[in-house]
Amino acid sequence: MAAFSVVPARSQVRIEARSNVHPIHLRADGLEGEVEVEAGPDGRPELATAAPRGRLSLRVERLRGGNPLEDVELQRQVDGARFPTIEGVLSAVEPLPGAASCYRLRGVVDFRGVARACAGEVALEEDGEGLRLRGEAVFDIRDFGMEPPRVLLLRVEPEVRVTVDLVLEPRP
Repeated sequence: MAAFSVVPARSQVRIEARSNVHPIHLRADGLEGEVEVEAGPDGRPELATAAPRGRLSLRVERLRGGNPLEDVELQRQVDGARFPTIEGVLSAVEPLPGAASCYRLRGVVDFRGVARACAGEVALEEDGEGLRLRGEAVFDIRDFGMEPPRVLLLRVEPEVRVTVDLVLEPRP
């Protein structure tokens, strides 16, 4: 098995939502986690041959949109005091036909104490001695027991697009 750790300072998540007033863009760095994959004869990861294991974690307090008032409301809406992290656990990987180094990942996301199965597509590339995974998925926040926020005239749509950019370095 080849083991990799997420490099928090070089890994980030972006969340995009729509509202009736303006688009909402949130960012966070500081993702944490690890991935274990089978290594092929050349030492490179073989995602398609064996089920890798992995987990990701993000502290909700790291999510920022640039507007302090909206950031405070975000923390209140997601109940960051009670549910301080968003967790993801990888359960399966499938290569995408006709797309080299592109995969469909399946797993479970735990947000606000509600765990839901999810899937998304990622591209894998080598990054120096490590790996870089980039991908996205769309989530409906109502699936996690969260009603779309409404603040005065602002109404947020329930579907959000989550984009991850993970840099992974080999673990000794």
